[in-house]
Amino acid sequence: MKDLVLFIAQSLVTKPDAVVVLEVEQDGALNLNLTVDPEDMGIIIGKSGQTIRAIRKLLFARAMVESDKKRVFLNLIETGSPKTLDSEVPSEPLPEANK
Repeated sequence: MKDLVLFIAQSLVTKPDAVVVLEVEQDGALNLNLTVDPEDMGIIIGKSGQTIRAIRKLLFARAMVESDKKRVFLNLIETGSPKTLDSEVPSEPLPEANK
């Protein structure tokens, strides 16, 4: 299962070296924790979540065919916010509103 998620995620993102998949088995279920670069989160999620849903459906189908695990879960782990450009960061503090 881990290899399937790793292959799909690395094929989609702009920074394939930042893709990490951790496999955790717990209570008869398999949890796959997917971590990608913060800039690639949108690519993995997709428009209205379509891409991550499609990956989960592929995992479900593979689990039905070859695994004795009861359930497979794919969790997308957020590692931080994407880097901002220097032009987006104000150079001086914003004035406080009058009370």
